[in-house]
Amino acid sequence: MKASGAKTSNSATDRAGLKAVEAYLARVPEPARGTLEKVRAAIRAAAPAAATEGLSYGMPALHYKGALVAYAAFKNHCSFFPMSLAVLADLKDELATYQTSKGTLQFPLDKPLRDALVRKLVKARVAEKDAKKAR
Repeated sequence: MKASGAKTSNSATDRAGLKAVEAYLARVPEPARGTLEKVRAAIRAAAPAAATEGLSYGMPALHYKGALVAYAAFKNHCSFFPMSLAVLADLKDELATYQTSKGTLQFPLDKPLRDALVRKLVKARVAEKDAKKAR
């Protein structure tokens, strides 16, 4: 499935990636599953239509000109991985209320990141990817 559209892809690779993400989410216990599903929806809404879903390092991820962003559930928190230290640094003021570490943004199992923040993170990554490919 394309990341930000309702169309279903004909690519077997795209379908396999989507199934892998859905299988991952099915194994996540509540409340983390619901939290990740909300984050996933926000990511997909902000991602370009050409982005595809799949797993990266065993975590659900969106791919656009390479790995774009990923997210996952852990025992005591959920994480969003913008896969860019520069994006985390650029948005550090907006991320001040969250636990961050090298390459990850942690949030509670039962509280998804704000949609507006997810959109901003994804759009920053897309801009970074587009600028890198334009060089």
